[in-house]
Amino acid sequence: MITLVKNLFKNKKKKGRGTSDSGSDYQAQTEKLKSANEKERITLAKNTETQKEILYYLAESDPSPKVRKAVAGNKSTPMHASGILAQDSDQDVRLALAARLMDLLPDLSKDKHSQLYAFAVQALGTLALDEVLKVRVALSSTLKDHAHAPPKVAAQLARDVEREVSEPILRFCAALSDEDLLCILQSHPASWAIEAIAERSSVSAPVSLAVIETNDRPAGKALISNEGADMNDEVLHEIVGRAREFPEWHKPIATRSRLPASVVRELADFVDASVRDVLMAREDIDPELAEEVAAVFRRRMDFATEDGDNDRSIEERLKNVLQDGRLNEETISDALAMRDHDFVNAAIARMIKTDSARVSRIFEMKAPKPIIALSWHAGLSMRMALQLQKDMGMVPPKELIYPRDGTDYPLSEDDINWQLEFLGLKKAG
Repeated sequence: MITLVKNLFKNKKKKGRGTSDSGSDYQAQTEKLKSANEKERITLAKNTETQKEILYYLAESDPSPKVRKAVAGNKSTPMHASGILAQDSDQDVRLALAARLMDLLPDLSKDKHSQLYAFAVQALGTLALDEVLKVRVALSSTLKDHAHAPPKVAAQLARDVEREVSEPILRFCAALSDEDLLCILQSHPASWAIEAIAERSSVSAPVSLAVIETNDRPAGKALISNEGADMNDEVLHEIVGRAREFPEWHKPIATRSRLPASVVRELADFVDASVRDVLMAREDIDPELAEEVAAVFRRRMDFATEDGDNDRSIEERLKNVLQDGRLNEETISDALAMRDHDFVNAAIARMIKTDSARVSRIFEMKAPKPIIALSWHAGLSMRMALQLQKDMGMVPPKELIYPRDGTDYPLSEDDINWQLEFLGLKKAG
C-alpha cells in the first residue's frame, strides 16, 4: 500500500508542478490513504474532491467494506471503477453502486456511445446476475419504471428465475423489446410471467398473438381486457377461435372497444345469452348485424331444445333434420356450438353416404388435410373446415390450415381427391 501511495504522490508531483495548492491537497489525501484509522479513510472515500486515482485505489484495495461502500456512493468515483465494485465481496457495496448508477443513468444516457455509458451498463449487467437475490430485486424494482433502463440489463432481469426479480420488469419496463418478450413467451414461462406480459401498458399485435398462443387462461383474459393491447383482425380471430374452450374469455371479448363484424358473427356462434346481450347492446353494431346475431342465437336455442332432445336417438334427430330440409352447414355449425360431436359425426356421415364411425376416425387422426378433404366432400365451406379442424379434430394451433383469401379451399382438387382415396371415401367427380 505504501509503495502505491508513493507512486501516486510521485505522479501527482509531475502533474502538479507549479501548483502547490493542488499538490498540498493531494499530499493530504495520500496521508489519509495511508492511515490505519478507518474513519479517516471513510471521510476520504466520501469526499467528492478526492482525487480519482485515490478513489479507484480505495475501490480496488481497501480492506474495509465501509470504505468501499462510501467509494461506491461517491459521484466522483471514476466510472471504470464500477466493474470492480460490481464484483465486490460485500453486498452493501454492490447495492450502493447500483443506487449511484441509477442516479447517473439519465445523464449518461444522453450519449449512449460514450465509454462512460458502456462502463455503467457493464456494471449493471454484472449486478443483474448477482448471486444475492436482494441485489437483483433492488435493481429490478428501480429499473422497472426507469426511463433510461438499458435494454440489455432489462432483458437479463426479465429472464431471471426468481419471480420477485423478473415480474416487475416483465410487467412495467418499457425498455424490453418485442423480440425479448416473444423469446420469453416461446420458452414456455410460468403462467404469472405470461400474465405479466399480457398486462403491460402497451402490447404489440405480435406479442398479443404470442400470449394467446400459449393457451394460458388467466393471461388470455388479462390481455383481452387490456385496452393497451394492440389486437388486429388476425389476433381477434385467433382469440375467438380458441375461446370456445375458455368461457371466461367470452365477456371480455364482447366488450372490446373495436370488433369487426366477422368477429361478432363468429363469437355469436357459441356464447351464452348473457354475452349475446352484451354484443347486442354495443353501439357500434348495426341493425342488420344485430338481427343476424339474434337469428343465430334463436337457431342455437332451437337446436338445443328440439334436435338436442336426449330422449331421441341421433338417427331420429337426423331424420327430423332431413324431413325439414335442414341437413346443411348451419345445422353442423349449431351442433358444434352446442358441443354435440356425435351428431356432427352422424350428420357429415349422412352427407357423404358413409358410416359415422369412419368420420369419427378421420377426426381422431388430428390431421388438417383429411378433415379439409372430408369437409369438401360434404359440400361444406372452408370456414367450416377450419372450425372442424379446431373443434372436432383438435388439430394443434400451429398445424391448422386456413382458408385461402379468407374463404377458398387451399388444397387443389387433385390433393383433395388423393386424400379421399387414402381415407377410403368415394372419389369426387
